[in-house]
Amino acid sequence: MDHSYADFRARREATVWQRLNRILRVLLLLAIWLVIVSLFISPYKKLVQSRAEIDDLQQHVNEQQSSLSRQTREVNLLKTDVTYLETIARDRLDLMKEGETVFRLELAHAAKPKIGDSVRK
Repeated sequence: MDHSYADFRARREATVWQRLNRILRVLLLLAIWLVIVSLFISPYKKLVQSRAEIDDLQQHVNEQQSSLSRQTREVNLLKTDVTYLETIARDRLDLMKEGETVFRLELAHAAKPKIGDSVRK
């Protein structure tokens, strides 16, 4: 009987060590996989962020170029077109010719009273 108990105990200890070895192998493979993934994912994330930043900057450049072209056009019109200059002067400086009557139309939302004003009254 001692012999069979010793065999049972040896087999049981062997299976415990085998299980521990399997767990350690799985943990080791998981650690290796995480290191490899982190090595490849980090540069990819930086690349995606850089591309998004480049797209944002390009959009900003395009907006600035369109603003510059509008302003350049306006400067050219102010220098060369007397009618445009007269229109701008009348509109921005509230100028008018002799005998002329100017009518200004206000936007509807500007005429509405504020909510806080009506509550206080």
